[in-house]
Amino acid sequence: MTEAILLVGGKGTRLRPLTVNTPKPMVPAAGVPFLTHQLARARAAGVEHIVLATSYLAEVFEPHFGDGSALGLSLEYVTEEEPLGTGGAIRNVASRLHSGPDDPVLIFNGDILTGLDIGALVATHSSSGADVSLHLTRVEDPRAFGLVPTDDTGRVTAFLEKPQTPEEIVTDQINAGAYVFRRSVIDTIPAGRPVSVERETFPELLAAGAHLQGMVDSTYWLDLGTPQAFVRGSADLVLGRAPSPAVPGRCGDRLVLPTARVAPDAKLTGGTVVGDGAVVGAGARVTGSTLLAGAVVEPGAVITDSLVGAGAHIGARTVLAGAVIGDGAHVGPDNELRDGVRIWCNTTLPPRSIRFSSDQ
Repeated sequence: MTEAILLVGGKGTRLRPLTVNTPKPMVPAAGVPFLTHQLARARAAGVEHIVLATSYLAEVFEPHFGDGSALGLSLEYVTEEEPLGTGGAIRNVASRLHSGPDDPVLIFNGDILTGLDIGALVATHSSSGADVSLHLTRVEDPRAFGLVPTDDTGRVTAFLEKPQTPEEIVTDQINAGAYVFRRSVIDTIPAGRPVSVERETFPELLAAGAHLQGMVDSTYWLDLGTPQAFVRGSADLVLGRAPSPAVPGRCGDRLVLPTARVAPDAKLTGGTVVGDGAVVGAGARVTGSTLLAGAVVEPGAVITDSLVGAGAHIGARTVLAGAVIGDGAHVGPDNELRDGVRIWCNTTLPPRSIRFSSDQ
């Protein structure tokens, strides 16, 4: 297995304000852009050539990763003039692939953190003779996902979009966002227009009698589409719950990058990340959170399950719980922000201007 496509063109709307200045796959998770973890895991599985399908803020990727040689990869970049959806993006980069018609091509979505056994998925594809193989995972509540029932051999029998009634929930298996395509199948996707593999390509292939194989792998899996999920995923990488060879340090309760400064009596736990140049003041407590580069946390602040953007400033004694603070924002002392509150980039909150708690 030597070739893959990484779909990294999404706007990351659900992740705003994290994605105002940064494309979703480039937001740091466990100290490095999330995409670094995906590239490193692909390389560890034997992939050598990867084509990145870019769109939103496409100019950010190549200056950071270059030709991929630093990661032991050969990287190419293809930018969509207009967003083409998952299927359209795959078709749009087909000319950059080196594979023969029957060779396998691995495809990843750029916002999924997973412990998938990539080699096992490729082996399943080869042994089953499938046209397309899908990584499936099981979830407790599948209503927000597309269901993918299979027969007793693992062959896909249907694609069921977001069931709402108990009768519609015929399986707990969902599409987990990683695929292996027979190279020739990619060429059957219509070119030059938006196409969804989930809603168009896969159902049409199934209706035409193609062989779609599912492989259930129930190791770690998380869709990083929301800020809360992104913060959790970063913490899980630091804690070692989610596997990645790209974490820049030992797994443990905290990851402090080399140029960060943390007061001796500050307490960092729960997979907290302190980015380059960030500062954590005396007596501050930071749990399960990410502080991006240049962020400042003043003395006595308490931050839990939150993300503080690049260059943002959190005032003394301020409490954040499940909050997202955009790049360059300034939250003054003695504020309290909880339960999914998002502060936009470069916003200023005066001291004692907001108190949000569960008893209000």
